Amino acid sequence: MVDSAVEIRRATIKRSVWWYLRRWPVIPLIILAILVFVGATAPWIAPNDPIKQLLPQRSALPFYQDGSPYLLGGDHVGRDVTSRVIHGARISLTVMIVAMSAGMVIGTTLGLIAGYAGGLIDEIITRIVDIWLGFPFLLLALVVAITIGASFTVVMGLMVLLAWSGFVRNVRADVLVLKENDYVSAAKVAGASNMRILVKHIFPGTIGTVTVIASLSVGGLILSEATLSFLGAGIPSPTPSWGNMIAEGRDYLQSAWWTSVFPGFALFLTVMSLNFFGDWLRDRLDPKLRQIE
Repeated sequence: MVDSAVEIRRATIKRSVWWYLRRWPVIPLIILAILVFVGATAPWIAPNDPIKQLLPQRSALPFYQDGSPYLLGGDHVGRDVTSRVIHGARISLTVMIVAMSAGMVIGTTLGLIAGYAGGLIDEIITRIVDIWLGFPFLLLALVVAITIGASFTVVMGLMVLLAWSGFVRNVRADVLVLKENDYVSAAKVAGASNMRILVKHIFPGTIGTVTVIASLSVGGLILSEATLSFLGAGIPSPTPSWGNMIAEGRDYLQSAWWTSVFPGFALFLTVMSLNFFGDWLRDRLDPKLRQIE
């Protein structure tokens, strides 16, 4: 009887833990919290200068093997991979905050205007979005990098251009529904200006959509930045970025695999966590999905 009670209790605890992990994205949030902390405190917690070259430590083994001074090893010119991965998180954090915020503001504003104004304004904005979505972004990024030159500012500008279009279409769709509500008609009758109606009565109804789009898109932005850096059109070396670290280490995969694997693993964990969190947030904010539970 005692053994049966213990087994039942263990099974109950396992079910409770599994239910909690399914209902709340605990592991992705922990990973994202670590990313934010590491990115924000990189200059203070990095054990070494990420761009300092120590030629005697070229391709030093990870985990302090054979007298190596580095936790995650050294790269082909003797730089500390640990410090470079930590500082690379700073780039990803900047993309999350700056590029996504700017794209969200631009896209949401255009979506509100297009959906509320309608007519010619809506047609112009919608066609611009359609044209932009049909344009090969990677080709544009490569052309810009060749003509202007790769830099941090250029990469952030390209990430903003990549982020804004998704907000326009989704916010516009929400506004087309919201502006037909009775409270909007009442506000018009009461003499409220178009700006007041948009800001006070319509915009709050789009916040859920904007939040979900941002959470689902930011992982793609980080991956796009890494792709541009990998191709040489992103963050220029020696500034550490996960993308250019993977690119620099690809020629040494057999002799120094850690120079590409560790930044690649950090990129994978970050994008995966953001996607899981975005899926969870979408499910939480969708009333139809909440009714299914």
